[in-house]
Amino acid sequence: QLQLVESGGGLVQPGGSLRLSCSASGFILDYYTIGWFRQALGKEREGVLCISSSGSSTNYADSVKGRFTISRDNAKNTVYLKMNSLKPEDTAVYYCAALTGYCSPYMSPYKYWGQGTQVTVSS
Repeated sequence: QLQLVESGGGLVQPGGSLRLSCSASGFILDYYTIGWFRQALGKEREGVLCISSSGSSTNYADSVKGRFTISRDNAKNTVYLKMNSLKPEDTAVYYCAALTGYCSPYMSPYKYWGQGTQVTVSS
């Protein structure tokens, strides 16, 4: 069964950091482009960052520029989203998704999705 699983979410104070992980089972992430999306309550899901199979990254959300970074460890079949200087407006469910091809900020090209992990930024 092909599956993506996110982990690492939780409650953090403003200014804090979290590292989300996206792990794959049933397939090898090396060949896939991985995108991180987020969806806040009552809002549409938005693309945040994306990393190609070759390791180049693309930022789709100006609000996270300079604070969030994406990386991948193919040996561990895992992609990471490191989030620093978190703000209350970063509160959302974060999803990772996989596609073959170029990065995209849109949901439809992605073939596989995880179930999401909740990130709450609050004092």
